[in-house]
Amino acid sequence: MRIRSIASLVVLLAILPGLARTEDKKPTKVRVLLLGDSTVIGSVCRDMHPKGDHLEDVVRKLLAADTKLPPVEVINRGVNGDMVGLLLARPQRYEADVVKQAPFDFIFLRFGLNDVRNLKDFKTEFPANYKKLIAKLRADHPKAEIVLETAIPYLGEERDMLVNEQVRVVAKEEKLPLLDQYAPYTAALKNGPNMLSYRRMESKAFPEKYRALLPADAIKGDTVYVMDNLLDVHMATVPDWFKDRHPNLAGYQVIGTQLAGYLAPRLRERAKPSP
Repeated sequence: MRIRSIASLVVLLAILPGLARTEDKKPTKVRVLLLGDSTVIGSVCRDMHPKGDHLEDVVRKLLAADTKLPPVEVINRGVNGDMVGLLLARPQRYEADVVKQAPFDFIFLRFGLNDVRNLKDFKTEFPANYKKLIAKLRADHPKAEIVLETAIPYLGEERDMLVNEQVRVVAKEEKLPLLDQYAPYTAALKNGPNMLSYRRMESKAFPEKYRALLPADAIKGDTVYVMDNLLDVHMATVPDWFKDRHPNLAGYQVIGTQLAGYLAPRLRERAKPSP
């Protein structure tokens, strides 16, 4: 009996290193950071649909559907009204959202819509600020792949093109990959020009005769929010009903699909066993 026990112990000791190696092969979670403005964070969607799939959820779930990919954690640090210069000018926020975080594998940047409306010399100041931010990100997360995104349709074709032209210039000069969000979002709008944005207007401007049709939670303070086309048949001719261009949850499905589509082949490459 003693001989058998010793023999069993020898076999177990031989197996244990193999078990440890198997455990070591457990896929490491890939960390993704999203930085940008209100079209990134989607604060109204979060307020109106707190349990909905927001941008980071869409990306994570689409990638998780492919069981061959490693697990992904997506951190959304978009801020309403954000500009590249504002992020640089707020070191405490940058420290909290970027520097003091565990290392990121991918960092996606989508800025420009607020910059073009507020900078005196957009074509000079915006690229200069963007390059400063990129330099800081490279220093703080040297192993991360930094990806610039074009802005979605928002300010009208002329100003949208102005923004995206400068985004492309910076991507080229900094030798960074560019993820185009503008073209697929525009293509999706062909199914309905207002299908990807919510409706927002002052409560006092909302017609009294349709007020009873509003969802129970549609009025927040002095503002009416309707997150889809529910009342378009009644409100289509009311001024400013379609004015707001922020994405609704459907809009974030479009944006998230592009992000996941960019990440999937790169994560697949990472998941390949080492030779």
